[in-house]
Amino acid sequence: MTAPQYIGRFAPSPSGELHFGSLIAALGSFLQARACHGQWLVRIEDIDPPREVPGAADTILRQLEHYGLQWDGDVLWQSQRRQAYCEALDWLRDQHLSYYCTCPRSRIQQIGGFYDGHCRTLNHGSENAAMRLVQQHPVLSFEDKLRGRLVADEQLAREDFIIHRRDGLFAYNLAVVVDDNFQGVTEIVRGADLIEPTVRQISLYQQFGWRVPQYVHLPLAVNEQGNKLSKQNHAPALPQGDPRPVLIHALAFLNQPLIAHWQDLSPESLLNEAVKNWALSDVPDTAAMNTSFSNAPH
Repeated sequence: MTAPQYIGRFAPSPSGELHFGSLIAALGSFLQARACHGQWLVRIEDIDPPREVPGAADTILRQLEHYGLQWDGDVLWQSQRRQAYCEALDWLRDQHLSYYCTCPRSRIQQIGGFYDGHCRTLNHGSENAAMRLVQQHPVLSFEDKLRGRLVADEQLAREDFIIHRRDGLFAYNLAVVVDDNFQGVTEIVRGADLIEPTVRQISLYQQFGWRVPQYVHLPLAVNEQGNKLSKQNHAPALPQGDPRPVLIHALAFLNQPLIAHWQDLSPESLLNEAVKNWALSDVPDTAAMNTSFSNAPH
């Protein structure tokens, strides 16, 4: 049986502009896809309006283009995928694999932070309720191509987690699995902050009977205080000037070979050289690494 063509993706949420930590995830997934002679897709995960910043999605796409990270095909917008998510929820309900839950967050915190299935047999209606998955395929560990076998917290792995929120929004774990399957993604390269939900996502693939992609979780860029660079922590946006020094700094963060005379190359040529030299095995397998962005080469 012929292996499917490699398809990777970068899927930012429009809650702010891309920062250096975002670039690490975008660049790592881009280089892995191109080194595998595959496609690199971009998806805008705009299904959480309260967290979205007006204009951020368009800014993100311009930033990717500015840094030479050109994607294949059309951008997929999660805000246009409501029907697909509803169909997935309907299928789970028809298979008796979901139920409505009215438990407040305070109750779950009081019992230790993991849901105990309290509402599974109570037959609640949808009003003021979240929808949870009946967890029939708990995933206790998975293989990461960079980090090896990763073992999950057993309580988290066995939990009936939320797939549709009480406020009417689709849960991240549901939407990301439905869309990765729809786009044919074969490998997911992303930050180590998403290791924990991976076992939940794999369990959803198994519930639907879909092929599970491979996973690579890259180290996170943190500041001098040890905090992850993130939009929530007000990480500075990527510079709008010459992208090449920032790309070189990102390649160094990923422990890739220094490209000689990069100052003489266009951003596209620099990335082509980076693809030729790309070695996933050289990427550090630590969860997080300090980066002094101000020390980026000039």
